[in-house]
Amino acid sequence: MTSASDAPQARALGEQQALDEHETPDEHAISLHVNGQPFSASVEPRLTLADFLRERLNLTGTHLGCEHGVCGACTVLLEGAPVRACLMFAVQADGAQLTTVEGLADGERLSTLQQSFQAHHALQCGFCTPGILTTAHAFLKTNPSPTPDEVRHALSGNLCRCTGYIPIVEAVLDAAAIMRTTGVADG
Repeated sequence: MTSASDAPQARALGEQQALDEHETPDEHAISLHVNGQPFSASVEPRLTLADFLRERLNLTGTHLGCEHGVCGACTVLLEGAPVRACLMFAVQADGAQLTTVEGLADGERLSTLQQSFQAHHALQCGFCTPGILTTAHAFLKTNPSPTPDEVRHALSGNLCRCTGYIPIVEAVLDAAAIMRTTGVADG
């Protein structure tokens, strides 16, 4: 029998933080970096990455829409590449570097891409916005001078029911232009 004092502890921001009271035989220890911060936890093998981020790390910017990988609302960056957090188990992210929408900003300063979304009113209800931002962030890292068609293609896996996509495409193109002229590559 394991006591709470024997439980594995999670480290975040250099402090001991308990994410679990105790580990059971059905749980697996994982360690990963999320938005540059190290985390360790015990998780059930069936826990999705989206649920881990939202429920265990309180990073609620990762939204759950369809839970089938179709809508893109749960998109996060795994080693810099967009993935659907609803289709991935937390144990699959063991040892990985993850970036959520919360990690795109530099503290209180929004990234160039986020500022551009704000300036172009590229969101309405905001539900799809985190997934679109993370997808666009990764896209601009690989294509800093996109055409409108390339932006539309890159974002084709992210569904938005409110904006009609025109301001979203304009915001991504504007952010790309700003980053090229300023040399700032923060997405």
